Amino acid sequence: MLILENIISDRGSRYAVSGGPCATEQDAAAFIKELKRNKKFAKATHNTWGLITADGPVKADDGESGAGMVILRMLEREELQDHIVVVTRWYGGKHLGGDRFRHVQEAVRLYLAELRG
Repeated sequence: MLILENIISDRGSRYAVSGGPCATEQDAAAFIKELKRNKKFAKATHNTWGLITADGPVKADDGESGAGMVILRMLEREELQDHIVVVTRWYGGKHLGGDRFRHVQEAVRLYLAELRG
């Protein structure tokens, strides 16, 4: 499990991104459960994720409507299969509007760059 913390901060909201090998929706549930063993991630406002499996794409917005699709599109572009990417947000009290999607994209971009080395 690769975790990049405190990568983006905007108007009080903070973001982290994490991911790892994952082949099924059940693996994704186990991955999220493991991530949330860290109390910091369990208390996060949103843990949105995307995953492309042999059976097709799977995502969860966790209340951040549309964020899972942003992650999926980036994974499809990279042709990254069987690897979950989770973008975590701690809400800072101010609405970010469309900027939140740019932050999700940037978080995934940073993760993919780290993954490539």
